[in-house]
Amino acid sequence: MSGDAARILAVTGTDTEVGKTVVTAVLAAAALQRGHRVAVYKPTQTGVGPGEEGDVQAVARWLSHPAQLTVAEGVRLAPAMAPLDALGQEARRRPSGGAGSLPSLQEHVRRVGELARTHQVVLVEGAGGLLVKLTQQQQTLADLARELHARPVLVTRPDLGTLNHTELTLEAASQRGLREGLLVMGSWPGQPQALHEVNRANLRGLAANFGWTWAPGPLAGVVRQGAGTLTARLHAAGQKIAQTGELWEARVSAAHRVRPGR
Repeated sequence: MSGDAARILAVTGTDTEVGKTVVTAVLAAAALQRGHRVAVYKPTQTGVGPGEEGDVQAVARWLSHPAQLTVAEGVRLAPAMAPLDALGQEARRRPSGGAGSLPSLQEHVRRVGELARTHQVVLVEGAGGLLVKLTQQQQTLADLARELHARPVLVTRPDLGTLNHTELTLEAASQRGLREGLLVMGSWPGQPQALHEVNRANLRGLAANFGWTWAPGPLAGVVRQGAGTLTARLHAAGQKIAQTGELWEARVSAAHRVRPGR
């Protein structure tokens, strides 16, 4: 990676609870193993109260809090809902009835830009799926990724229904100018059935049809359900990706690099 540009990836999912945070941790491990300074930014963390562990704190813990890793949140809301709904719920709980606010798209861009000045890789993990609203102006992670010229990472699952959800998300991403992304399964059952194997093959085909990269090895199979807290396994998965180098060097176009201070 060139020294004058930060590499930004925007991690989203076909649904909630598909393994976005596990995949974010694996990607962070991969970049760290290539010697990069890494930042993980969560624009909106919901479902977590003050002082509790959120997704970015979990990533840091799983990776044993390396010095080269920085984690940050844009805003935290306790209700386990989509950001706009969580904001409204919190407003109803306040004695004053104050509505509060969510950071604007430009505020998120500014914060990511600040991280890009001091880190070589910035991972932006969304809330829920690609089109979940992150701002009160109805903007989504897709809008943020496009503004940042970020490479999209779509986390999917191997279960029944995944093909439709995945293709719809890939199509929505393409229509919004998000291309050349990475498609990865965020979990894999301990005892896979024929359905899971067939879906994995079909998902690989979808990635090819849309011009996306299919994640190899551990990301697509070894990171099994319930393995998210296993630091060694996350590092092993990251090592496999780090060895390919393709996320950071070979297949990165200039359009997917963000200049520090942008």
